[in-house]
Amino acid sequence: MGDLAVSIVMPAYNAASFISQTVESVLNQSFVDFELLIIDDGSTDNTLEIAYQYANSDRRIRVFSQVNRGVSATRNHGIQLAKGKFIAFLDADDLWLPAKLTAHMEHFAANPNLAVSFARVEFMSWEGQPTGQISTSRLLNLKPEDFLYENPTTTMSNPIAKAEVFAQVGGFAEDMSYSEDLEWLFRVMCHQRKDQDNGKVVWQIEGIDRVLIYYRASPSGLSASLSRMESGWDLLIDKARLQAPALVNRHYSLARAVHLRYLARRAFRLGLPSPVGLDFINRAIASDWRIFLREPHRTFLTLLAIYWRHLGSLLKAVY
Repeated sequence: MGDLAVSIVMPAYNAASFISQTVESVLNQSFVDFELLIIDDGSTDNTLEIAYQYANSDRRIRVFSQVNRGVSATRNHGIQLAKGKFIAFLDADDLWLPAKLTAHMEHFAANPNLAVSFARVEFMSWEGQPTGQISTSRLLNLKPEDFLYENPTTTMSNPIAKAEVFAQVGGFAEDMSYSEDLEWLFRVMCHQRKDQDNGKVVWQIEGIDRVLIYYRASPSGLSASLSRMESGWDLLIDKARLQAPALVNRHYSLARAVHLRYLARRAFRLGLPSPVGLDFINRAIASDWRIFLREPHRTFLTLLAIYWRHLGSLLKAVY
């Protein structure tokens, strides 16, 4: 690694519609000691052409092209190319607020045991309009099991990590396209690094209580995508068991219930046929009844909404 502060890895696949806005959000950062690595993952539109236009106008931008390998392999490629002491990731359709890098650099400076810093996320529509919906995930005192239940960071466009963390725990699992961020974060939380003065110290992952990113919600509403998300979570569990089998087994049933409830809520918000959400919420309850004790308001509202919609569809079919 060189003396450069931050390497920003931007995987890009058919992102011509949004990549200019995303790159501009990087160039507008108040913190300027960075390099931006744009890695085109076999795009078939003019993503690569746009990326080169920016690289020709700013020496901090480097562009690379590869055959399509998927987002995890693309991020790992970026990690190998990175020269910075810190590594950040930004999907080519998300946006950073101008204070993003400055806030995280200050966060790292204040906490020497911090491995990964993240912040609040505001969701925006596919068209780029802010929704006012802000992530409510836990920010402090995170434990490994928290990454089995839900995703505190929301998106990989959010966290920034010390480069040495990747050197110690490795990169992203390239056989994963869903929950690959959670698998990596769980691995970081389970890892112990050696500290010459204090023996072994567990890396910390901690959030900043302010919005620093706009996350573009995908319009995809196919039930097949929710099934792939469930399969990705199952693979997360399989890999997490290799790191901490007793911990995973202790939390598995309730964590699975929470994930299935999330998929049920997503199916409802996307307006999918009622049996899709019904299947997810029924299996959530069957996995662990304690889901009614964990965020009971969210569980009961999800249950009520899905069953009400299903009842409505049944009555409509009869009449």
